[in-house]
Amino acid sequence: MPYVLGIDIGSTTTSATLARRRGDNWTRPEVVTLDSGATTVPSVLHVGADGTLMVGESDTDDGSRTARGFLHRVGDDVPLLLAGEACPPHLLTAVLATWVVERVLAGEGEPADAVVLSHPAGWGRHRRELLRNSLWELGLSNVTLLPRTITVAESHAARGFGGSTAAVYALGGDSFEAALVRRNAHGRYETLGLPQPLDWIGGADFDEAIAEHVRTVLARELAAAGRRETYATLRALRPECERAKRELTVSTETDVLLTLPTGPARVPVTRMEFEEMIRPAVQATVDLLLRTVLSAGLRPTDLDAVLLTGGSTRIPLVAELLTAAFPVPVEVEPDPQLTAAAGAALAACQVVSPSPRPGRPRGSRWHPVPT
Repeated sequence: MPYVLGIDIGSTTTSATLARRRGDNWTRPEVVTLDSGATTVPSVLHVGADGTLMVGESDTDDGSRTARGFLHRVGDDVPLLLAGEACPPHLLTAVLATWVVERVLAGEGEPADAVVLSHPAGWGRHRRELLRNSLWELGLSNVTLLPRTITVAESHAARGFGGSTAAVYALGGDSFEAALVRRNAHGRYETLGLPQPLDWIGGADFDEAIAEHVRTVLARELAAAGRRETYATLRALRPECERAKRELTVSTETDVLLTLPTGPARVPVTRMEFEEMIRPAVQATVDLLLRTVLSAGLRPTDLDAVLLTGGSTRIPLVAELLTAAFPVPVEVEPDPQLTAAAGAALAACQVVSPSPRPGRPRGSRWHPVPT
């Protein structure tokens, strides 16, 4: 069955969705399972012992064979070293996109009619061209690049957002971006004003806040352990703190569980404690979004909504502080980690079928049929 593919390569995770064509219409975007049943994969490449380039975290401690964080390095003239080889960041990003396309091709048995890849809204022509040329070199000639603001707005519009002007609050794994979108005379979204990034705030920093709390509580036990045992404990700490962060989005308390040389350890963390840890960072993102709106010559009341994307936007404190600063609806989807990828697939539908059909709801330029 013909399909289109939307890909979102984030700073820490990558996701993809596809929409299938049924007659003249498109199905709702469905999540692509990329690896071992997971809906996302780490935006990480590593070289195996046999020289094979693979996606995801490595099970070894040899950091010289692993590349991460390359998306934000696109446009940087200094390459990354991967297993001793100099690799431009845009090439690594293109390799990851190619891997996603090939995984989907293997599952579907035929190539996508169109592929849309979302990218940070602040990218200029130079960065886009670097990535586009690398995609061409790897054989991907049917890829359309769109700012993440546009794909996020497309996803929210398909779920009922009918406004024309919105702020986009994009909280990634290790960065934040504030931007504006506006629907133009042709009914399509475009970026308004200048997107503003914060490269020192992201969901990983919230994980680290919990980790620092745990290290403080267990300082005596960690100091008594040997170096090797301490290293193993701290290596297991980060994913456990990430789990705890997710748990605290729906629960008022949870435990961080670790295994120390002396036995199991449990460190309780309440949502109130967690939110106090991260409040200054979240407030900084809200303040930047407000400055972005004002710099575009708008007031918060000129917006129709604030549209959220990124897994950490599930944290209740994010919506709380945004609601206090913006007198408009704050909208977050059930799985905000997939918002940009879903919007990319919706935009890909437009690449194949650019003319809206009569009777489509305002704010949507695709016509869903039951999956």
